[in-house]
Amino acid sequence: MHFSRCTEIRHTWDIPSIGTLGDGRYHVEGSSRTSPRIAETDSARAAVAMVVDRLPSHCGPAFLGNAEELAACERSRDDG
Repeated sequence: MHFSRCTEIRHTWDIPSIGTLGDGRYHVEGSSRTSPRIAETDSARAAVAMVVDRLPSHCGPAFLGNAEELAACERSRDDG
């Protein structure tokens, strides 16, 4: 399960993701497509908690738009 800070394609890749291991267990991957695996767990609840613990400090409600629009909005907010 991939999480994104925006609602449209191209999504962000700055939040960890959750995958299944096929034996009823889950793994949590780092926040980019090339990040190493963070952990494995027996519980979906524990996997979600690991993601929540690693949310970026600037993470809030989902941005209505794509990753480029989100980045532009964040730049204008930081500049102003």
